[in-house]
Amino acid sequence: MNPRVKKVKYQDPYQLVITFSNDEIKLFNLTNYLDYPIYKTLKDTAFCKKVKVSMGTVAWDDVIDFDPDTLYLESIPFQ
Repeated sequence: MNPRVKKVKYQDPYQLVITFSNDEIKLFNLTNYLDYPIYKTLKDTAFCKKVKVSMGTVAWDDVIDFDPDTLYLESIPFQ
């Protein structure tokens, strides 16, 4: 099992700086997901900036979230 999300911060354009439970800090790019119907709402940057940590992953409301394994495996190290 990969680490879970401990902290998240939105960074322009469409990127998340994520701190994981193992204290790694990584950058996740949302751009590749914005054309999927479930994630189209995230194109509104005001809404996208409302990202929060929920149950070990990132979420925006009761419908939009990401698999925490996807976040960890597809993100890159961030300094």
